[in-house]
Amino acid sequence: MNNLLADPAPDFDQPVAVLKHCHGRIRKQLATLEKLLAHLPEHGADEQARQAATAVLKYFDKAAHLHHEDEEQDLLPMLLAVAKGEDAATLQALVPVILQEHKDMDAMWQDLHEQLTSIADGSGTQLSASIVRRFVQNYHGHMEREEGIVAPMALRLFGPDQMARLGGAMRRRRGLEQPAPSIGDTVADLRKDYGQARLDESDVADDPMDQFTRWFEEALKAEVNEPNAMSVATVGEDGRPTSRIVLVKQFDARGFTWYTNYDSQKGKQLASKPFAALLFFWSELERQVRIEGRVERTSAEESDKYFNSRPLKSRLSAIASEQSEPIANRAALELHYEEVARQYGEAPPRPQHWGGFRLVPERIEFWQGRRSRFHDRIVYTRQEDGSWTRQRLQP
Repeated sequence: MNNLLADPAPDFDQPVAVLKHCHGRIRKQLATLEKLLAHLPEHGADEQARQAATAVLKYFDKAAHLHHEDEEQDLLPMLLAVAKGEDAATLQALVPVILQEHKDMDAMWQDLHEQLTSIADGSGTQLSASIVRRFVQNYHGHMEREEGIVAPMALRLFGPDQMARLGGAMRRRRGLEQPAPSIGDTVADLRKDYGQARLDESDVADDPMDQFTRWFEEALKAEVNEPNAMSVATVGEDGRPTSRIVLVKQFDARGFTWYTNYDSQKGKQLASKPFAALLFFWSELERQVRIEGRVERTSAEESDKYFNSRPLKSRLSAIASEQSEPIANRAALELHYEEVARQYGEAPPRPQHWGGFRLVPERIEFWQGRRSRFHDRIVYTRQEDGSWTRQRLQP
């Protein structure tokens, strides 16, 4: 049912050929999936079926995701950066379709993954014919679009430098970077010259929140990966800083809001030292925004409203997890979750230890990458009367 011998792949100095080779491997796994669907009713989860399910799982759990990341994080952004005229118009219409298809196929794969896992370990024989057919059909149509439009455009528009950049990114994603100098030398030599945009005093808004909104909307339009992800840095009683990534859930004239467990490490640190620094980094746009200010809790009404808008499992997790506290193992954590789910059912209340924090900004700096490390930096500082001053900083 499945050819276990992989075809020889082109080298990453031909990145578009590598992507096309990946499509060939995807087609083989889709064919195996269809054969498995026909095999199961007559033979059940026999050795052949288990091997086939294992092979499909292995490919789509890892290699397919790497392929999607190649396209989402490198190929498509690079094409959008160089395409002009009709090519640019074609990409503006096609890229959102490709990205949505990735999400749709990932969702279908999650359903298939559970069924294939049971087949692979011999505990089940169920495989949804409707999902398999939609998954196979969607993937074939998706690959035909890419091979008919995206790949030829890349071959036409990319020069040697861009091909090398794309191939290098794909190689690093797979941990195949070579040759392998010392880590210290590698880090010292990592450099990227920025040049997508500029940031002038005449271009920015008078109010930093208006400027942030403008940049955030551009990040959304550019399909930046997790544009709402931000680093939150806090300081403990010992004066030592810690940081972590959270998702901003609201920003307006009052500040930047996120939600968490008040008894977590960051919650306890903010209770004793209510100041923090936020950092948004949008590498695709070569931009970052640094925000500093005091932190306050949101109202109970705001926290209730957001908590009740979350998916049920997320609400149950917020109750079940004593965030940042040690626990014996994953099994104990999941057992606690199951107990909470049985206790609260479909309407869990917001726990008192869970809610929102809002950083009220006092300083906001906008950073735009420029060539030769001569970056643009414009900082806004809040005055005592609530107004903002604006100033350029040297890079």
